[in-house]
Amino acid sequence: MADKNESMAWYTFKKGITSENPTYVQALGMCPTLAVTTAAINGLGMGLAVIIVLTLSNIIVSLIRKAVPKDIRIPIFITVIATFVTMIDLLMHAYTYDLWKTLGIFIPLIVVNCIILGRAEAFASKNPVHYALLDGLGMGVGFTLSLFLLGSIREILGNGTWMGIHLWNFKMFMFILPPGAFITLGFLAAFFNYIKIKREEAEKKRQQQAKAQAQKA
Repeated sequence: MADKNESMAWYTFKKGITSENPTYVQALGMCPTLAVTTAAINGLGMGLAVIIVLTLSNIIVSLIRKAVPKDIRIPIFITVIATFVTMIDLLMHAYTYDLWKTLGIFIPLIVVNCIILGRAEAFASKNPVHYALLDGLGMGVGFTLSLFLLGSIREILGNGTWMGIHLWNFKMFMFILPPGAFITLGFLAAFFNYIKIKREEAEKKRQQQAKAQAQKA
């Protein structure tokens, strides 16, 4: 029983990074993904903000799930999310002003990010607190890694820098512009979905082989 619970906990966490990655697999949160990833640090900053809001929101929604009337659950979930977004917005304004200024309106818009409300509705409102926490962390880490990777590629190709470190003078400014965001995202999404398909095919083949061996036995 303990092994089963441990396996379920690990799957709940890792699915947001791999098989159910919100950016490259589910194509959620595209607005901030495309808008703020002109540099790696921007993607990292936005991702960390989302991790905190998503994890804390999932915890609170899970805690109050049995007390919230079904008909008004969405407004209540949004209120919970907006509370944490306001806190993050004020903290970033106070301690990371340059990053806060760069991200601009996209920090307050975390309130309506479909990843956060979607996880609150689809998962946290139906599962215990420890699973809700792991789901929030996993989805948040997956989103952060996606933004950081996208921002890194765009910054390296578009500016010739990475995290403020000068790499070379060759620059393709298109990657800093909106078309570059769509092109880079498209190639990354295709790559990760290709990996997903190959894994599913390998798993299906493994199951067929195990079934064939069982029949022979």
